[in-house]
Amino acid sequence: MFQNGLKEKNMPTYTLRNKSTQKSHDVICKYDELQEILKSDPDLIHVLTAPKIVSNVGSVKTDDGWKENLERIKKGSGAGNTIKV
Repeated sequence: MFQNGLKEKNMPTYTLRNKSTQKSHDVICKYDELQEILKSDPDLIHVLTAPKIVSNVGSVKTDDGWKENLERIKKGSGAGNTIKV
């Protein structure tokens, strides 16, 4: 219902728990839709969780100037350096 292409990328994820069964599940929706879900089922509660933050996904692309700069730093840093070019 809430998990389709664009919605997954642009909507927040909320964790809901059923008070009677203690089972939790995630929903991806707007905040207003979350409020409607919570009103429609009084056994559901919104569980506060840490935000799901994704960082450092993929690799950083650098140009030749950056590589030349690293080579210059490596050359001047001594024999025991660990700089990978």
